[in-house]
Amino acid sequence: MTVATALQPAQHIAAASPGPNVAAPVAGTSGGRGAVTPLRIGVTTLWLSVIVLLPLLAIAWKAGGKGWQGFQLAVTSHAALESFRVTLTISVLVTVLDVVFGLATAWVLVRDDFAGKGVIDALIDLPFALPTIVTSLVMLALYGNSSPIGIHLQHTPPGVAMALAFVTLPLVVRAVQPVLLEIDRDVEEAAAALGASRLTAFTTVVLPSLLPALLTGAGLAFSRCVAEFGSVVTIGGAVPGKTEVSSQWIRALVENDDHTSAAAISIVLLAISFAVLVLLRTVGGRAAKREEEAQ
Repeated sequence: MTVATALQPAQHIAAASPGPNVAAPVAGTSGGRGAVTPLRIGVTTLWLSVIVLLPLLAIAWKAGGKGWQGFQLAVTSHAALESFRVTLTISVLVTVLDVVFGLATAWVLVRDDFAGKGVIDALIDLPFALPTIVTSLVMLALYGNSSPIGIHLQHTPPGVAMALAFVTLPLVVRAVQPVLLEIDRDVEEAAAALGASRLTAFTTVVLPSLLPALLTGAGLAFSRCVAEFGSVVTIGGAVPGKTEVSSQWIRALVENDDHTSAAAISIVLLAISFAVLVLLRTVGGRAAKREEEAQ
């Protein structure tokens, strides 16, 4: 009998037994949600139109200013392809690192007690508060040619990766942390009582519950990496084929007054980010559904 099979009764009991603080649904309500009103629909539609849809339509219209042939030439030029290669390679690598270290950081913050825990938890959000150009200057001061610690990463792919990891790691941590807080530790203790190792209990009990949140955090981190500009400006140096990411190539096109090509590159980045987000959301949704059916 596997640990996962033996734990199914405990998971059924945990899922079926309401906690002491769970209140019964009030008659006449639908899960505590108010009725949908035309005003709410109108406000939501207006917000999405002004903030999301109209800018997307504008950049799509701009990208098609030279027709399909002009669009194709812009996104398949040597400089554009090199920027895509650099961007996607570093973004994938940073996303993988974010998932590993983000999960480890969230685990320590939730499961361990130590002095200064509150300070570290607050520092996780520091990249959200700092302007991205400040991040780049900090990275340059720490890893530049005058590095006080003797690590020189200026104008190198590892330097770009360090800057991107700094601004994206909190996305994974904050996606995983709330889910980890809600996981019932009694099931893990039951797995340990059945002789399961820590690794087995983690992979069979904890990880399936965390997978949707991990994928969500990974999608957000990847999208941020693809679109990031400010944090890599000085540390990366925009060396063609080496550290020049697509956002920096877009800036170069804008400075050369080639706004149509810049919009075309932007559309490609948008399509890549959107496709990855949809894919990870779909996989995460299926994983969450399987977890619910198993319980």
